[in-house]
Amino acid sequence: MSDALAVLPQYLLPKKALTAFAGWVAGARWGKATTALIRWFIGKYNVNMAEAANPDPAAYPTFNEFFTRALKPGARPLAKVPFVCPVDGAISQFGAIDKDQIFQAKGHHYSSTALVGGDAQLASQFDDGTFATIYLSPRDYHRIHMPCDGELRRMIYVPGDLFSVNPTTARGVPGLFARNERVVCVFDSPHGEFVLTLVGATVVGSMATVWHGVVNPPRLPQVTEWHYEPSNVALKQGDEMGRFLLGSTVVLLFRKDALQFNPAWNPAKPVQLGEEMGTQG
Repeated sequence: MSDALAVLPQYLLPKKALTAFAGWVAGARWGKATTALIRWFIGKYNVNMAEAANPDPAAYPTFNEFFTRALKPGARPLAKVPFVCPVDGAISQFGAIDKDQIFQAKGHHYSSTALVGGDAQLASQFDDGTFATIYLSPRDYHRIHMPCDGELRRMIYVPGDLFSVNPTTARGVPGLFARNERVVCVFDSPHGEFVLTLVGATVVGSMATVWHGVVNPPRLPQVTEWHYEPSNVALKQGDEMGRFLLGSTVVLLFRKDALQFNPAWNPAKPVQLGEEMGTQG
């Protein structure tokens, strides 16, 4: 079956209603039923609870608290490099931005302007720069950390669809990452401005940042921006910056010559928070 046919049912599903229902279930405090759901999920997806700060499934009053669980101290040491991987996951794609075109999958590109919500001036700063797209599977750790030191300048909420973001969907839905709901975070750094985008998906109940809290819901009907003064939100490399309540994808954009990727990286490769993403370009 072709990827386009495989994703056809997603066009027909009531994705926003399913996502709202999943968010309600994930936030519910159902005692033993919640613990049973967590235990089922651990077994289904082979979640490694040995690295969790609290490995006891019964200790989490809601599924969301389990899903966004903290890791034990030292579980993800930071490589001593300018850029570290910000999440646990698998590399979807990475490489050079062709003028303003970002590679999604064979036969599919999307523009940096579309990704950031239509701001062509912001997007132009990343013309011929580099990008990385990392997919977080259900079994992964779902907090997002800083790839390098950064000061937050803008946060942009972009409403959109809620397609799945798994590899099959990435191959079958044109412009997927610039089509789904997303939160675009713009940082200044010692290596120049960069963008870290949290991309929503089917049953991703919400996305949150450490400075704002939950960004969605509510799911606003229009692009919405927040601006921040220098040093208002300053984060160090490896600091937590946000989290997914149910899994998804991050897309990073860097300026031209800012980043030279780790030569060991390749598409579909599993990666971990803190490992080398690259050196200064």
